[in-house]
Amino acid sequence: MTRNVTPRFAWLSAVIVALAVAAMAPPRAMAQERTSSADILDAVVRLESRIPRDAATASGLGTHRSGHGIVIDDNGLILTIGYLILEATEIELHANDGRTVGAEYVAYDYDTGFGLVRALTPLGIRPLRMGASGDLAERDRVLVVGSGGADKVLGAIVVERRVFTGFWEYMVDNAIFTSPPHDDWGGAALVNDRGELVGVGSLFVRNARGGNVNLPGNMFVPTDLLKPVLADMLTDGRGPGSDRPWLGIFSQELRNVVVITSMWVNGPAAKAGLKPGDMIIGIGEARVRTQEEFYRTMWSLGGAGSDVPVKVLRDGQSIDFVVKSGSRYDFLKIGGDSL
Repeated sequence: MTRNVTPRFAWLSAVIVALAVAAMAPPRAMAQERTSSADILDAVVRLESRIPRDAATASGLGTHRSGHGIVIDDNGLILTIGYLILEATEIELHANDGRTVGAEYVAYDYDTGFGLVRALTPLGIRPLRMGASGDLAERDRVLVVGSGGADKVLGAIVVERRVFTGFWEYMVDNAIFTSPPHDDWGGAALVNDRGELVGVGSLFVRNARGGNVNLPGNMFVPTDLLKPVLADMLTDGRGPGSDRPWLGIFSQELRNVVVITSMWVNGPAAKAGLKPGDMIIGIGEARVRTQEEFYRTMWSLGGAGSDVPVKVLRDGQSIDFVVKSGSRYDFLKIGGDSL
């Protein structure tokens, strides 16, 4: 999980905050919409959650999770990274002025990784404006804003935009990679030079530049991915595309082959007979060499419940399986109840 920030770059962050505030100043006709640096800092709050010990994600993600949430409307709606609230039964928000208020779970969207909660008590905090994350390009300067004031702000640079694939059957198109890394990244706000929210902190990575280049940084989920799914998240508790076939495996991409490293107990792949160490070499008639090929091919077969023909290499022998895919939501609990 995330750790507290050591403000090694605090002096640089202070300079960049000042520059960002100056750059974001709108024309006089729109002066009433001006966002101050204090507004940006206050819009990011500390988020704490408690998860039952018997929750499916408790062993991997812990029963106490801590990160950040970002105020995005006047009614206390908070955007965060979803793993912080996944299966949570208790959620608290800590504002920069010292207030602590309870929050209720609103939604989790596995496809994007976003989570939403709502404060149970009015926060009186000005929401952070949403920007166009698609406009961010390599070498653009950004701010990574955590909760807790100016010491939790880090100046960074966008080092790459690329597809991100996660070992947990997760993929983000056009993910944002920045460097240097923020030490407390989970749910942190990525802010452009207009003072707008353009990404939500998800991970620490060692290869922010991609490939085998050793450049530590952070991966952010672009806010452009939120706009098409927000309405569904608010009404249904999940995004509209959250019914992809799911096998319940964890994998690693290694030398042009996808290797199963572990699996969900009683998940679809385990029930079908797949094992850790199996090398996935095909989905149906399609050869797959990367996680991206694996995910895109599998998800093209239909929704959850679709049969997924998987070809694996085990002990030098090619074996064909047909996995009856499931819905990942069937294995999760929200508010203590199964979805």
